[in-house]
This record gives sequence, C-alpha cells and structure tokens, in this order.
Amino acid sequence: MVSDRFYAKFSNTVGARGLRWIGKLNAPAYRLSGGRIGAKVGDAPVLLLTTTGRKSGELRTAPVVYLERGDAMILIDTNAGNEKLPGWSHNLKAKPVAEVLVGRRKLEVIARVAAGTEREELWRACNDQYGGFDEYIGWMKRIPSVWVLEPVGTAQPEAEEDGDVGTTRESAAAQGDVGPLDII
Repeated sequence: MVSDRFYAKFSNTVGARGLRWIGKLNAPAYRLSGGRIGAKVGDAPVLLLTTTGRKSGELRTAPVVYLERGDAMILIDTNAGNEKLPGWSHNLKAKPVAEVLVGRRKLEVIARVAAGTEREELWRACNDQYGGFDEYIGWMKRIPSVWVLEPVGTAQPEAEEDGDVGTTRESAAAQGDVGPLDII
C-alpha cells in the first residue's frame, strides 16, 4: 500500500495547477462510476464538492478528501500543501451553501469554519485518517481552515458574536443604542 506521505509529496509536487487538472479528470470518473473511481486518497475518502464561484457565479466542482463525523463532513483547505488557498475555500467563504456528492448520494450542505477546541479536535481526527495533512503543514506559511459541512436542516446555528458586528446604525437606533443625531 502506498503511504500517506507518498500521496502528500506527489500532490504537492504537481502544484496547484496540476491539482486542478487532476480534479478535472477525477470528477467525471467519480460521477460516472458512482464514486468507485477516484473515491480514495490512500485510506481517506474523497467527495465531490460543488460550490458557486464567488466571482463568476458558475458552479465549480472539486474532489476533496474528507472525514465523516456523524452527519457532517470535515474538510481541510491545505490545497495539498500549496500556499494558495483552494478555490472551493474562497467560494465557501463567499457563499457557504454547497452540494456534495458522496458515491451516488447528493446532499445540500451549509459550511462553516471550525474554531478553538473544535478545530483542534477535528484537525487531529483528520490527521488520524490521512497523515498527509501533517506533511502539508510543514510546507505552508498559512494556517489551514478546518471546514464543517452539515446537511441542510441539520446544521447547528452559529454562535452569535459579541458586540455590534454586522449591525447598522438604523437597527441600533431602533434598539435605542444611539440617538437620532447619530443616524445622520
């Protein structure tokens, strides 16, 4: 059996452009075979993630290694150790609704970035499944995000942030937080 370290080195060697080409070949094979071809990297399963392009608005599909955790799917945006973020990560930040294909099963999902102890726990679990992530971290200057994709209808509401993040002066005025002159 080929080691995770081999896959990590190979995927990093082909670079971001090479990964895009491999993905373009992998996605149709995965779809046509119902996930029997292109469904694994070592022992780690692969899903097809379809996001909406943040600039183009077009649907973009990429094969991504994932960890199944209950109903959720966990992804890490290492881009095979390349410094450049994968396009799907940018797209999820802009629009966190996506579609995943696991074998023949299609699901609409809501994405969020894990933080704190949840991120640490999920990072360790992903590395237990595919050791390549630890290899990638040594090659990168950025800290990869750990994404949690939850099927629509089962997604946990995000915790509200402290302060007035995202509020407008008008809504603050309606709550009595500012006077009428603050709105002008």
